[in-house]
Order: sequence, then structure tokens, then C-alpha cells
Amino acid sequence: MKIPFSPPFINNTVIQEVTDALESGWITTGPKVKRLESLVSEHTKAPNTLCVNSATSGLMLALKWFGVGSGDEVIIPAYTYSATALAVMHIGATPIMVDVESDFNIALPAIEKAITKNTKAIIPVDIAGWPCDYDEILEIANNKKALFNAQNDNQRKLGRLLIISDSAHSIGATYNNQFLGSVTDIAVFSFHAVKNVTTAEGGAICLNLPSPFNNDNEYNYLRCFSLNGQTKDAFTKSKAGGWRYDIIYPGLKINMPDVLAAIGVAQLPDYFSSVLSKRRTIYEFYQSFFKDKPWAVLPPYKDNKKLSSCHLYALRVHDISEEKRDKIIDAISKEGVAVNVHFQPLPLLTLFKEMGYNINNYPVAYNNYKAEISLPIYPQLNDNELHYIVNTIAKAVEENL
Repeated sequence: MKIPFSPPFINNTVIQEVTDALESGWITTGPKVKRLESLVSEHTKAPNTLCVNSATSGLMLALKWFGVGSGDEVIIPAYTYSATALAVMHIGATPIMVDVESDFNIALPAIEKAITKNTKAIIPVDIAGWPCDYDEILEIANNKKALFNAQNDNQRKLGRLLIISDSAHSIGATYNNQFLGSVTDIAVFSFHAVKNVTTAEGGAICLNLPSPFNNDNEYNYLRCFSLNGQTKDAFTKSKAGGWRYDIIYPGLKINMPDVLAAIGVAQLPDYFSSVLSKRRTIYEFYQSFFKDKPWAVLPPYKDNKKLSSCHLYALRVHDISEEKRDKIIDAISKEGVAVNVHFQPLPLLTLFKEMGYNINNYPVAYNNYKAEISLPIYPQLNDNELHYIVNTIAKAVEENL
């Protein structure tokens, strides 16, 4: 049996929506993008949503909006994909990496310790779709207001560190019975090909800024900035007599095209109505099977405040070395089951090692990584495949411990 790790979920609804975009004669940013923005806000209850070409771009734009740049610091977890750090670096700021907890997410004491007068933002990452401790993170930001050194109008308005949730994994996750997207100041989703909802490539910035910000106004600014700082998008310019425009900001070119947004327009309603529940059923099946294995460390799923989006099933093998974990993965792969590892902590990667980050300073991140195996989890999996997956993994682990 051959089981891929994360194929995209493409059904007839998706094909019809993309075909409609192609046949409309309009394939770049236009009505499909606006529809997807509306759908994201409708389902997450975010006041405003801007779609862009990737979550990485979304993080960069959010930081630029807040005026973060050279000399500034942004706190991120060491256990994340490189894009979290690269977004900070691309706008000229310094990523300050801190360790995580055993649930994979950023450690609260480490955040508090890392804040300096140069800190402008915190980017917690919802690893595998499990929400971070946002009430406590906001409390830390409020308690550190005296250290916050505001340098522009947006920073003075907020009066504290900006909290941007890297929610690349967590569309559909809830925190205090609220969907991610309406929990933090700003949330950034990824619609990359392997995500729960995809546009092939793409992302979304959800604005949930507190008073005195006007989220409509900030959306309009960000939208303009995402189109080279141009006052009219191409769709508006194409209307009769609508050719004249202006450039009012030194913007980026990071807009999402309609032909890609169409995939998300088709997927997103089905995701919230049925696909998300299918992912949770698979997650619960894995939890039920592995809970009886003494070597298994189960990933978090739900508690009295949080419910995962079930983006990844991040199984760990108790007290195992990285080398043994890799042997187990090889054995699983030979049986046709594609598994993965999420993630290599950033200090293990050449770029960040050369910048001076040392994995020895992030022991929990390394311990999580060396034991982790990500299992396939997507709605196309049937019962026979699920039983084959868990039995293959159990056999590979038990023969290689």
C-alpha cells in the first residue's frame, strides 16, 4: 500500500470554481480574492482579512505596518519553520529565538525573559494547529509596557508589543471558543499546498486590532501596500475610464491572484462544514490507537481552552535518540507510508547556526524534534489506510527501539 503524506484536497467544486475564474477573463487579484477574504472573516469572525501570496509575505507586511525594522527585535520560537524567522530578517529586524514547551509551542517564561527595550513584537506559532497561550502572552505584553519604546503612531496607539500569531497551521483551531483569526492583534494563515485549506500558494492576514485602531482603515492601508503602494488594483483600473492611479507608499508586490483564490473559495466552506470534522476523526483515531503504547507521547488535541485544527499529528517516541527516530522513519517509508518531521529547530539549520544560534540553548525544542514523527492526516484517508498506517508505525517503532 502506498500512502502519500499530504495530497491536496481537490474535488469537483474546486475544479468548477477555478474554471469559472479562468473563463471569466480575470485571473489576477479581483472578485475571487475579495470573496475569499470575506469567507475567512465570516468563518473566523476576524473583523478584516487581506489575502496575500504567502504567509511569509503576510508576516512581513504585518511587521512593516507596525514600523518594525533595523535595530528592532521580534521574539519567535526556535521550534518553527524558517519562514517565521526569515520574515523578521527580511524587514531588517532581529529574530530573538526562545525555547518551547513540551506541547511544541513557545514557552511563556522564555518570552518574558527575552523582552528588552528593543522588542517590538512577539510571533507565537501554533505548531501542528495547537493554539499558543494567548491570554498569558497578552498579559506578558501588558506587564512589559514600561519597557516598550514606541517609535511611530501605530506603536504609540497600541502602547505595547504587537502580538502576531503565526497561525499557518491553525485555521479552524479555537481558543476560548473563538476561532484563531479573532484572538490576537493580527493572525496570519497559510494557504500553501499542504495546509488544511489551500490556494496552492497564498496566505491571509486577519486584523483584530483593539481600539483606537479602525480595522477597516488598516485593511485599506495593507491592501494598497500589498499592491506596490498603488491606489487602485488592476481590476479597478480595467474599468472604463479607470486607468489613472497613484503610488502613495513604498509598497510590496505580494497580492494573491484570483485563479488561486478560487481554490480557497471552493474549499473553505466545505472545510468548516465537513472537512475539519473528518480531520478530527482521524486525529482521534490516532489518539485512541497510540494511547495504549507505552512508548508513545501523544500530541495535544483539546483542553478546556483550546481545540486543535488537526493540521499535523505530531507523534513522539518516548526517550529516543534522533538516530533511532530516523531508523524508524526509514522502516515506515519502506512499507509505503510517507511520514515527515515537523520541524528541525532553527538553530540546527546552517543559516541560523552561522548567525550564532546554538541548539544547546533550546533543549526542549531539540528533545521534541528528535522524537517527532508526523503522520498523514487528511480527509481522503479511509479506514483500511488508517489501520495500515498505525500498524506500520507501531511495528517500525517496536522493532527499532
